[in-house]
Amino acid sequence: MSDIIMHFVTPPIPYFIDSGKHTFLPRERHVSRYSISVFDIIIVTRGKLFIGENDNEWVISKDEAIILRPDAHHFGTAPCEEETEITWIHFQTFGAWDEMKTISDCYDNQIALFEKHKQQAYLNHCEVNSIFIPKKLKLSSQSMNDLTQFYSLDKDPRSLRNWRKQTAFQTFMQNINHDSANSIHSTAIHLAEKIELFIRQNYTSKITNSVLKAEFNYHPNYLAKCMLKVYGVTPMDYLLQYRFEHAKKLLLQTDWSIARIADELGFSTPAYFSSVFTNKQGSSPANFRKKRFSDF
Repeated sequence: MSDIIMHFVTPPIPYFIDSGKHTFLPRERHVSRYSISVFDIIIVTRGKLFIGENDNEWVISKDEAIILRPDAHHFGTAPCEEETEITWIHFQTFGAWDEMKTISDCYDNQIALFEKHKQQAYLNHCEVNSIFIPKKLKLSSQSMNDLTQFYSLDKDPRSLRNWRKQTAFQTFMQNINHDSANSIHSTAIHLAEKIELFIRQNYTSKITNSVLKAEFNYHPNYLAKCMLKVYGVTPMDYLLQYRFEHAKKLLLQTDWSIARIADELGFSTPAYFSSVFTNKQGSSPANFRKKRFSDF
C-alpha cells in the first residue's frame, strides 16, 4: 500500500486552499465523506490515525502523512486508541494528475498524462514536468519545521497571511517532493535529468549522440532509453522540441531574420530550420510570424 505514488504534472503548481488542526479523543474516528473536490494532506503530529479511501486502508503514525484524493470516499477505519492530533491542508491543481501503484507505472503512463495535461491545463510546451509524491509518506524534520513555520503565519494580518501561506505551502510541497525523489529515483532517472539540463544549457551548440556519449560516458542507446522513460522523448527529440519553442518566441518577440534565428538556435541551415518548423507547426516560420501579428 505504501508504494502508491501521486503523480502531478506542472505547471501549474498545486496551490494552497485552506488548512486547520483537529484533535481526536480516544474512541473517536475520522468522519466519512465523499468527493470533497480538493486534495487533503493529513499529517499526524501526535498519536495514530486509522483512515481509509475507497478500498484502501492505512495507519498513519506521528510525523507521517497521507494525501487523499478529491474524488474518493474517505472514512475512519477504526477509532483512535489514544488522543491524536492532526494537521490538514487542502490544495488543488488545474493540471493533470493520476495515482499509480508504482513509480514504474507512473513513467509508463507519463506520455498519456502529459497529453491530457495539454488539454486540461491549456499548456502545450516542453517545460512541463512531473512531481512524484508517495501517497503515504514519512515527513523529515525539515518538513515538520516547514509545518511549524506554516502555522506561525496565522499571526499575520489577512492582507499578508494568504500570500505567505501560499509560499509556505509550496516550500512544504517542494521539500516533500525532494525527499521522495531521493528514495524513488533510480540512477537512470538522475542521468535523464542531467541530459535534460545539459541540452537546456547548450541547445545553441551542436549536440549529437556522439557529443552526449562523450559528455556522459554512456552508449547513446542507453541515454535514449533513460530519456524515453523519464521525459517520453529521446535526447535528440527533446533538443528539437526545446529549439522549436525558442524559435516561436524569437519569431514573435524579435524582428530577426529567419536565417539569424536558425543560426542562434543551432540549426545547420535556414532551410533545415524552416523544414523542421513547418513540419511541427503546420506553417512556415514566416507565415507563423505573419499570422500572429495580423491577428492584432
